[in-house]
Amino acid sequence: MTYSEVLNNLPSEFDLLETPPTKLFYRGKISLLNLRKVSIVGARKAYPYSRAVTQKLASELSKRDVCVVSGGAMGIDALSHEGAFPNTIAVLANGLDIIYPKVNKKLLQKMSQEALLLSEYEDGIEARTYSFVHRNRLVVALGEVLVVAQADLNSGSMRSIEYALQMGKKIYVLPQRLGESQGTMQLLHEGKAELITDIEAFSDMFGSVGQTTDDFLHFCSKGVSYEEALAYDSPKLFEYELLGKIKVIKGKVMPA
Repeated sequence: MTYSEVLNNLPSEFDLLETPPTKLFYRGKISLLNLRKVSIVGARKAYPYSRAVTQKLASELSKRDVCVVSGGAMGIDALSHEGAFPNTIAVLANGLDIIYPKVNKKLLQKMSQEALLLSEYEDGIEARTYSFVHRNRLVVALGEVLVVAQADLNSGSMRSIEYALQMGKKIYVLPQRLGESQGTMQLLHEGKAELITDIEAFSDMFGSVGQTTDDFLHFCSKGVSYEEALAYDSPKLFEYELLGKIKVIKGKVMPA
């Protein structure tokens, strides 16, 4: 049986949280945390238009080596993960050994091997009403910005919006027909969100098509200790030292 692993250091993005997790468990490619990230949330019962545009948006971000973060739920979440695969992270509201929702079983199992699953809950812990709310704060924190693809006024996505506003994150929404997605319409009316009118132009803010990110250099750009760099990828540390791609200043490893 495969057990979830504990992440030794919490992502720096969690510094924005009033109540960061005490532990973070993962399955999959932890290196995805080093990519630029955009969070996408929205309705479980999404309209065909929202479904199509969400997948297109996630795909365009992935082409630019941007990681899409969502909550592993039905609807917009699943479409975001599928569109961005394998550049995608799902934050779950339960232990990672539990598949929930069951309808996403194949997707979540595939992500546990080729993408990344995260949770602040140990294996064996089932989802509760409060854990979905707690999950949302982690989804929002990880992304540079929050995209709300579709949301009704009293939907769970509105809680994610509250977190984004508290953290000072920019919020983006998709164009919608009158009478649909009243939650995102209200955000626009109140000036709390910006409208995505061109998916490719929006995606270009985070990267270029064909651009690749060197995970090790990105990791070192944070000014990590030599021991941290050694633990992250010792072969690449020695290789980049010889090639002069990195330098050590006052005990910190950083790109040259």
